[in-house]
Amino acid sequence: MKLTPQDFHDAMEAHDNVSINPSRNPHFNSLTNPARRSLLKGGVGLAALVFFGGSMGISRDAFASTLLGFKGVPVQVDPAFDTVVVPEGYSAVPFFSWGDPVEAGAPQWKPDASDDWQVQERQAGDNHDGMEFFPFEGRQDHGLLVMNHEYINPPLHPSNQIDQSKPRPLSEVRKEQAAHGVSIIEVRKDASGQWQRVMDSRYNRRISTLTPMRIAGPLAGHDQMKTAADETGEQVFGTLNNCGSGFTPWGTYLTCEENWHNYFINRDTADYAKRISHKRYGMASSGTSKNYAWETADPRFNATPDPKQAHGGYVNEPHRFGWIVEIDPFDPSSKPIKRTAMGRFCHESVAHMQLEDGSLAFYSGDDSKDEYIYKFVPSKRFDAANPKANRNLLDDGVLYVARFDADGTGQWLALVHGQNGLIADNGFSSQAEVLLNTRAAADLAGATPMDRPEWVAVHPQTRDVYVTLTNNDGRGNKKPVDKANPRPHNLHGQIIRFSEQGAKPGATQFKWELFLLAGEQMGAKDAQGKPVPANLIGTINGDIFSSPDGLNIDEFGRIWIQTDFDDEVPEMQAMGCNQLLCADPSTREVRRFLVGPRGCEITGLTRSPDNRTMWINVQHPGISYPASDGKTRPRSTTVIITKNDGGIIGT
Repeated sequence: MKLTPQDFHDAMEAHDNVSINPSRNPHFNSLTNPARRSLLKGGVGLAALVFFGGSMGISRDAFASTLLGFKGVPVQVDPAFDTVVVPEGYSAVPFFSWGDPVEAGAPQWKPDASDDWQVQERQAGDNHDGMEFFPFEGRQDHGLLVMNHEYINPPLHPSNQIDQSKPRPLSEVRKEQAAHGVSIIEVRKDASGQWQRVMDSRYNRRISTLTPMRIAGPLAGHDQMKTAADETGEQVFGTLNNCGSGFTPWGTYLTCEENWHNYFINRDTADYAKRISHKRYGMASSGTSKNYAWETADPRFNATPDPKQAHGGYVNEPHRFGWIVEIDPFDPSSKPIKRTAMGRFCHESVAHMQLEDGSLAFYSGDDSKDEYIYKFVPSKRFDAANPKANRNLLDDGVLYVARFDADGTGQWLALVHGQNGLIADNGFSSQAEVLLNTRAAADLAGATPMDRPEWVAVHPQTRDVYVTLTNNDGRGNKKPVDKANPRPHNLHGQIIRFSEQGAKPGATQFKWELFLLAGEQMGAKDAQGKPVPANLIGTINGDIFSSPDGLNIDEFGRIWIQTDFDDEVPEMQAMGCNQLLCADPSTREVRRFLVGPRGCEITGLTRSPDNRTMWINVQHPGISYPASDGKTRPRSTTVIITKNDGGIIGT
């Protein structure tokens, strides 16, 4: 069974996009609502967005000119398109690709992919994703670039295939495990003003599925975290399916474990049926695990209970994944820490809001159909004068889940043992059980199921919080539409915006609205000249796009939107290849800034402190990027973007 990179990505998407939320939590709209019908017809345009929640305190007419100071680029519909396009006056250069050396002395990448797993552990992993830049103190031109490696594609191996129909070779599994995780690389500008790698840096480091990590917070040492290999429940090897990222005010990197459940299997059907910590997360229960069949070579990924082994063998191993992991990029000897107080689910990304008094909130979406939006509020405040006091700030606090009401208001529901039905009679005997089974706790509390919550970003001035809801083709079937998720068979997704009461991180109430519905313009026609169906029409003021995913807001308030759609699906033909766009939060104008190669996802955006350099990731390109010669193995790549005149990106 030979799969191309696009085939493999499509397969991953197919089993990730199945709704497994059994709750019947209320929704707040119906298909008969006349205002919603008008929105789907496009007749009310942007005015409809105000209906869906009211003003966030930002007037769309507040500015005479737009924040978008560049000329937009067109869509790219050529099936052989295999490069990156940016606006006039900008340059985009491949900078760091799968297989590039990370640690000092690591070998160069071999085009035939013949490097073994020990070499891969010292090279860049596959499928670059979330990314952050950490400058050295006081420097604009020197720092650490830290990025996730979400999963792997068949070109990782010389055979260019992953055969899950038979037991996997351990050597292949180890290489795949080594290609997951995180890379930390030191970068700086040279005398000519060009960014370069510091190849012999002591900070250069790979973190993978094979790296020892510490478990902290309420689940540390808990019985549900103990396995035959770790009877303490305090240590774990590795991190999995690292998607989006974030950072803390004290200078650490947060990497998010997303679709970790696809790496495990529990073949005991009776045990699986009653084990909510497996079933509610969609783990496989027959055949092989959904990703790579690692359990055929590495027993810790076989979560079928084994009564002959201590702690049931590896039945608890899945409990040790699904967390936010904190990494100190400036301490190469430090051990990554899984912060269990922040909840266990499919974390897409994490973004924080911080006030001058040190109060904080960390926001995260659960990237699966009909899942939820969360925030974690630490019990203590950030203390800039005492860095050591912040080191365990993420181990104690309150985890909340969002409910979006029909009148444009919302509630944060506390996921705290003893509150909102989270009691022993309902299956939650302690706070540890609440956090281990966060999804089930959110079901019971009454959260609003959303259209695949992805990245979160916080506006630096207004403190409005933006969340991308990438799509949900099951909406209207298994889950009804509502005000926050208004379209059935939602292929294009939307972006939601909310403001905390008093703009405070610890608020328990908020106001919300739909910032935009992605999709085509009113009056659009398909390839046969027929009108595009109403559920594919968006409310975009400017350049169209589908499936918003990555999200980032710069210090000027520009909203950078990255997309992830299957560019081979007929409904996506007008969208071309995946792209990076920029939106003005006041005018809501959207302008296309970058288009990536065929088959890729655009993800993971970060900038230098002076905003004159941007890095983005081109994940799973489908042809031969960055070589772009039509024959070389495609490589996920970090691209460096600069303005030719040295100016600020976006102006």
